[in-house]
Amino acid sequence: MDFHHGTATTTATNSPRPGTPDDNDHIEPTPTHNPFQTPYGSIPASAVGSSTGFQVQPPPRYFHSRRINRAEIEKPWLEKKDPKEKWVTIIPIIGMVLGIALTGFLIYEGLQTISNHVYCPVLDEDFSGGLNPKTWTKEVEVGGFGNGQFEQTTNTDENAFIQDGMLHIKPTLQDQKLMESNNVINLLKDGSCSSDIWSNCVAVTNTTNGTVVNPVKSARVSTRGGPKIKFGRVEVVAQIPEGDWMWPAIWLLPANETYGPWPASGEIDIMESRGNNYTYPQGGNNIVSSALHWGPTSSADAWWQTNVKREALHTTYSAGFHTFGLEWTEKYIFTYIDTRLLQVLYTPFNKPFWQRGDFPVADSNGTRLVDPWSQTGRDTTPFDQDFYLILNVAVGGTNGWFEDGVKSKPWVDASSTAKKDFWTARDQWYPTWEKNGQMVIKSVKMWQQQGYNGC
Repeated sequence: MDFHHGTATTTATNSPRPGTPDDNDHIEPTPTHNPFQTPYGSIPASAVGSSTGFQVQPPPRYFHSRRINRAEIEKPWLEKKDPKEKWVTIIPIIGMVLGIALTGFLIYEGLQTISNHVYCPVLDEDFSGGLNPKTWTKEVEVGGFGNGQFEQTTNTDENAFIQDGMLHIKPTLQDQKLMESNNVINLLKDGSCSSDIWSNCVAVTNTTNGTVVNPVKSARVSTRGGPKIKFGRVEVVAQIPEGDWMWPAIWLLPANETYGPWPASGEIDIMESRGNNYTYPQGGNNIVSSALHWGPTSSADAWWQTNVKREALHTTYSAGFHTFGLEWTEKYIFTYIDTRLLQVLYTPFNKPFWQRGDFPVADSNGTRLVDPWSQTGRDTTPFDQDFYLILNVAVGGTNGWFEDGVKSKPWVDASSTAKKDFWTARDQWYPTWEKNGQMVIKSVKMWQQQGYNGC
């Protein structure tokens, strides 16, 4: 053993043993694969652009599909089928066939009830020529038209006039001197009264007992002296007013009281509303209603059985013009808004109105109620006579259209001073009329169904 620089060696170690690394050899570790590196590896800058330096290597394969061959899957259900399995297919097919058949039957039945009526136009009014007196009548009264309404209807241009080619019906305040001192309105004196009943033509202000004449003026325009229809159609394009305690309406009354005084001869309300805004609990100008009035006496009016309301969607009926329509045949009567698809009221004539009403034997006074309609043998009676059209804006009233105690109503229906109380509160309600306190009518069309009235 030699010692060289303190290191022990032997001559036997001059040649390395097989498989043993020499002290002077550099051992490189075996590289491991980095799964996150690019499949192309690192490319020296000198190799960029060289045809031999940049060679794309295919990416390593990490996934091997082990999908089962469908041909190797065993399908025992094909070898022996369940006899009940066929019903999984048969039952749905039967249901589809029955559904198609039922749908076809309903469509056929519906088409059978639809009649394509032929109509004759009897009125096509756009007011371009003014308010034609041969067509329109301005009814003049102070009696409240049976509802205790507060307006005096006039024949002046103050309350019904043509502006911008449209008819405006605008309520206004009564002359203050007629309200606050003893006075009389006598429509018989100048012959302007539309009624032959004295109480509809005369109104009095008596400062002693609190009686006053009508606190507002308005208009009621009708075709009473002009076109009438028995079965047909009506379309009125109108914008209803804004203003507390206004009562706009588009409706029809019979030309003759064939079956007796109102409501025995019927009434058709295409549209009624209130000028109060949408917060009014009974519904303001965001709601319109349609109704039929019919009954043997005024205390036995069965209108509530044929009355439907329709609310405007995210708007009000005073925000723009709408078409208020009526279709009336021997089989049915219905009203609609803007399109016949949007029905409001629908009443089929499929049984006598006396039977429909289920009226009591006698009224509250003990007076026996008598059937005024069934002698005709028609289910349409009393809606089988000539009717004329009315356009008006009423104000207030004592018949319950505006309920007592609702939304600061300034009068009570049963009070003898209801009109005076309303007038006294004018500083509350009159400002609400200033912006849009009028009904504006753009056009009126009436058609007569063929086969009636010479059509």
